[in-house]
Amino acid sequence: MPEKNRIRVVTTLVDMDGDEMTRIMWQMVKEKLLFPYLDLPLEYYDLHVKHRDETDDRVTIDAAEAIKKYGVGVKCATITPTADRMREYNLKQDWKSPNGTIRAILDGTVFRTPILVKNIRPAVLSWKKPITVGRHAYGDIYSGAEMRIEKPGKVELVYTPGGGGEPLRQTVHDFTGAGVVQGIHNTDASISSFARACFTLAWDRKIDLWFSVKDTISKTYDAHFRAVFDREYEQHWKDKFAGTGLTYFFTLIDDAVARLMKTEGGFLWALRNYDGDVMSDMVAAASGSLAMMTSVLVSPHGWYEFEAAHGTVQRHYYRHLKGEETSTNSMALIFAWTGALRKRGELDKTPDVAAFADSLEKSAIETVEAGIMTGDLLAVAEKAPGNRKVSTEAFIDAIAANLARKMA
Repeated sequence: MPEKNRIRVVTTLVDMDGDEMTRIMWQMVKEKLLFPYLDLPLEYYDLHVKHRDETDDRVTIDAAEAIKKYGVGVKCATITPTADRMREYNLKQDWKSPNGTIRAILDGTVFRTPILVKNIRPAVLSWKKPITVGRHAYGDIYSGAEMRIEKPGKVELVYTPGGGGEPLRQTVHDFTGAGVVQGIHNTDASISSFARACFTLAWDRKIDLWFSVKDTISKTYDAHFRAVFDREYEQHWKDKFAGTGLTYFFTLIDDAVARLMKTEGGFLWALRNYDGDVMSDMVAAASGSLAMMTSVLVSPHGWYEFEAAHGTVQRHYYRHLKGEETSTNSMALIFAWTGALRKRGELDKTPDVAAFADSLEKSAIETVEAGIMTGDLLAVAEKAPGNRKVSTEAFIDAIAANLARKMA
């Protein structure tokens, strides 16, 4: 498209690059699918694990602050270092999850929804509509404190009142030998924002809301989450939901998992941070592929961060480094960009930007439905004579060709 005809994105998008195979695809998506059609102002942050190490992870904090400034960011998949990764990249320390750092700064809820295509049936045969997972994106083990206990002794939970007064103490465990201990937290403000975001999204999309914790076991921590959700429903949503036939449904998380396998889908499932992390991957895999899941962090302050729900595709990256052909699915990365562009267009009141996002999504879905797929999709797609496996770059090229026809 001639430069003068490119669609102008008014406000800067925060562009957070990542690691390994997703980093390779990130650049392809921008060069082949976005830059030919968009006058796109970006503020770039390199969240490659080595650059995070070199900046003492300051770059991750700066990226989150930029999202606060501009309102919308889009993030590539990144490495959360393990001991093996520390050795591989010669890191100074095992830095925290970049996602966890960004979410702690922005607060909010992560909503993940499968990308459904006609020729890939969910593994759970009863599912006919996408199940959106609302994951509380603050606290719990992602910002917890952990300790290795080497010898016998008492571990206590201690609260010291800020204005003075006697500390409250509770024994966690009397260790008679070695072990491990962990402390987690959450705040009323964040839990309330989580509940409000989930009810709001369910109302906007006109879908039922499920909420699940294990308050029969966690009689203070999980029970408080349930109490906040119940209060939010009773005070602000009960009459609205009843008037449109929507349902708010609480059940224990183990019961919810059992029920999930027999439902047709089409609802929002609200979960605590760790539960949402795990179950969103399950819903994605059962819907076709981990690379077929949209993900957006919605902050109560009006900030949005779009990302791929999957990891960095380490195995394919090692093959890429050897010069071998890969067939890596870029759908979730593409939909991270389209989600960010649609939200940018909505906030800027530029419908042509949102329309471009729609066209790109349709081009991607139609490419898969035409039988042009990466290896992960070909393995689960309905058998058809036109199905063919293509390489990482060829898949993006096929989407680009489809998009070019639409834009013409």
